[in-house]
Amino acid sequence: MPQPLRLLTGLLLLWFAGIALAAQQPVKSPNDPNEYRYLELDNGLRAILVSDPSADKAAAALNVSVGSGDDPKDREGLAHFLEHMLFLGTEKYPEPGEYQQFIKSHGGSHNAFTAFQDTNYFFDVDARFLEPALDRFAQQFAAPRFTPELVDRERHAVHSEFTAKRRDDSRRFYSVQKAVSNPEHAFSHFAVGNLTTLANTDERPLRPDLVHFWETHYSANLMTLAVYGPQSLDELEAMVRPRFGAIANRHLAPKRHDQPLYRPDQLPSKVTAEALRDIRRLTLSFPIPSQKALYETKPASYVANLLGHEGPGSLFDVLKRAGLAESLSAGLGMDTGYGATLEVSLALTPEGLSRQDDILALVFDYIDRIRTEGISEQRFREMQQLARIDYRFREKGEPVNEAMRLASQLQDYPVRDLLRAPWMMERYAPEQYRAILDRLTPDNVMVFVLAPNPTLSDPQVTRWYDTRWQREPLNPAALTQGAPETLAEQLHLPDANPFIPDNLDLVAGASMPHPVRLGAPEGLALWFARDTRFDTPKANVFIGLRTPAARASARSAVLTQLLVDAINTNLNAWAYPARLAGLNYSVYPHLRGITVRVGGYSDKLHTLVSRILGQVAHPRLTESRFEIARRNLIDDLENRAKDKPVDQTSEFVQTALIEGAWSTEEKLRAAREVTFDELRSFADNLLTEVDPVILAHGNLTEASALNLAQQVRALALSGSRTTDVPRSHVRRLPPGETRVSLTVDHPDTGYTLYLQGDDTGFAERARFRLLAQLISSPFYEDIRTNRQLGYIVYATPFEMLETPALGLVVQSPATGPEQIDAAVRAFAEQFEARLSNLDEAQLQREKQAVISRLLEKERQLGDVSGRYWREIDRQATGFDSRQRLAEAIRAVTRDELVDTLRRSLLERQHALRVTTGGEGLDETAALEQLTRQPAVPAG
Repeated sequence: MPQPLRLLTGLLLLWFAGIALAAQQPVKSPNDPNEYRYLELDNGLRAILVSDPSADKAAAALNVSVGSGDDPKDREGLAHFLEHMLFLGTEKYPEPGEYQQFIKSHGGSHNAFTAFQDTNYFFDVDARFLEPALDRFAQQFAAPRFTPELVDRERHAVHSEFTAKRRDDSRRFYSVQKAVSNPEHAFSHFAVGNLTTLANTDERPLRPDLVHFWETHYSANLMTLAVYGPQSLDELEAMVRPRFGAIANRHLAPKRHDQPLYRPDQLPSKVTAEALRDIRRLTLSFPIPSQKALYETKPASYVANLLGHEGPGSLFDVLKRAGLAESLSAGLGMDTGYGATLEVSLALTPEGLSRQDDILALVFDYIDRIRTEGISEQRFREMQQLARIDYRFREKGEPVNEAMRLASQLQDYPVRDLLRAPWMMERYAPEQYRAILDRLTPDNVMVFVLAPNPTLSDPQVTRWYDTRWQREPLNPAALTQGAPETLAEQLHLPDANPFIPDNLDLVAGASMPHPVRLGAPEGLALWFARDTRFDTPKANVFIGLRTPAARASARSAVLTQLLVDAINTNLNAWAYPARLAGLNYSVYPHLRGITVRVGGYSDKLHTLVSRILGQVAHPRLTESRFEIARRNLIDDLENRAKDKPVDQTSEFVQTALIEGAWSTEEKLRAAREVTFDELRSFADNLLTEVDPVILAHGNLTEASALNLAQQVRALALSGSRTTDVPRSHVRRLPPGETRVSLTVDHPDTGYTLYLQGDDTGFAERARFRLLAQLISSPFYEDIRTNRQLGYIVYATPFEMLETPALGLVVQSPATGPEQIDAAVRAFAEQFEARLSNLDEAQLQREKQAVISRLLEKERQLGDVSGRYWREIDRQATGFDSRQRLAEAIRAVTRDELVDTLRRSLLERQHALRVTTGGEGLDETAALEQLTRQPAVPAG
């Protein structure tokens, strides 16, 4: 070959190799400094590596395209059970709790979930320990042990998980959705598993079925991995290749789910299901073709954006103003790669529930409007512009969330589009929009109604969740008739969005290390911090309107909540376009009054702030909205009696001990009695006396922060007097153990043991934080894994308002409170010996785990803003509480920890034990006694 031709051939080969390499690397956001590398290992496992030199946490996630839809018909729940078992020992690391303890002891966390077609395993850890964590993680997929005694033990844990949620309305409704689905579709099967489906007998041992399922379903070529850390890409690759290359490639194909989700001969139908709580929900589920291949154009998102719009004249706006609906969402439901659903879901008022037919007719009326008026290039360009701005200025997520997302998305998207796929809207595709709308018809819908005490003439009952339900055919013609004319004529599609930012420049000047207090209108504390460290033109503004009127009584707390509902209702339609354009806000009540938070692109943030302040100062109140909001509040308070037992026991601790917190019964009594006239009077007087404070943080100038303060003073505080509203404290428990027994209608036992520290100083907080770190994994392993007392088992730092405490929580389907407490006491005695023998190296490792979590680098502006606001609230305006607590943790000795364990857990010097059933004071007597206690002393 002539030399010039050989040279040209070489250059062409390099050029083609460069193109191939570029196609195998993801397109990044301009705001993304991370480096990425795609790998395909020899065994077929595909991986994406993420190098983020600024990260102090590392993470990994592995997604396998096997889920509950792969369960054998005679072993329902087996995929979920396998997910549990992979954590419990491998050939290299045989101890069942070794992986969990390693992750916990190095500042991390771990978990997994089983979905219909996927199972996702994930962890995060102090970045310095990523390699040994990956070694343990990979072994779970390469060489799990499936120890026989643990197989039998863990199926009880799965059963406890099942029983803990048997009375959960979302699980019960899900069981109805399965019952009405096509029996030929795997979705119809029970997914969680229990002692019946996971029976382990001599005639039908479970372990062989488990091993067979693993061998015939788990394969490296079905796995996608994401690893995120500060190490270089070469270092990450060196960690991944040998470890994950050891996973067997069995050359399997993912299961195809090519049956329709609903039987065509059962459409259209209405399915009514019974709720235990006071909730009312209407869902329209339309079968459509799979949308996975259309991610570049997203036709379902285009249609759902219009259906779910909440601006003036939208379907939701009209229904809410008519008092028929409280929320509406629209979007893709399940998508199996063969078929999908587009779902419209509404939370109804009691009147809305009684007018289901009117609402259904209005839904189809609005779909017709979208069909005739909604397909336009202008609307597409607006959606595309917003998606591109959002992707351009995308902030980093937590490493573990990024890893989970990428491992999952690697199953669905080409590598080049891996990062940007959720934001892609590459071309105007009217034919695809019409294809979706052609499926949103009255003859192609399954309507679901979930409500308490429905009228069911011939009910069926779901097998595992005992949910009463009934299906009845619908007349397609009737669904399009009878839309109330007065409501239908109010419907119209959204106007152009006025909140799309024009100026996306960053303000000049260096980011400030922490907020400083500026001179502001008299009596108004204004804190300001310019901050562009994340290279996004965003800001967050907090406006705290602390007022004694909000904390005077349970009635005041209820009135504050009802007033905030009116404010949010009045703002919603007008401000919804702002949410679409990257602005967000919330107005929320708390122990000291009301806070307004506004965040997002700074360009038009002031406009949103002004409108919100106008509503806060002069809310438009109507008696019809008052009655709906009062009914919602009563429903919510009554529903708390149906919460999980441990939710109720833990909530009691907070209600009893936080000053200014009112019990559910006190608030319920007030909500039933309060009148509209009272609300009007309360609104008129709420801001008579105010203790105002503002934080302006982000892409803002000092002048704009001062302008915000002037806005607050002029719009909301023009007639207000300045006062001081002190912060709440936590009440001191009396000496010894206080026992409380709650009456709860649930078969499980709830148990919360709250162990209070002596003061609120950093030294005591440090001791309890470190003790919780040390006790967490052993407590879980002993109470849940070894004793099998329940699925919900954890030990946690139960710190409230800087008051240190340790919380031990158990929910058990088969064990009473006294037996749980005996097990906790036995554990405590064993743990004392373990703690007393802790060597210095182990202590330093556990200290570093706590400190690494405490000082973890913030990755988004909102994280920093939230921390600043909490510091201002607690008057820690040195903004160094994390560092001071970290220093206190470094100073804790083993002897101090042993002493803290003895006085808190062994001797229970200041303890509150709350259980469902068993011995103890009833709720009323306990509250009467505890609410008289003084505050925990300062340190």
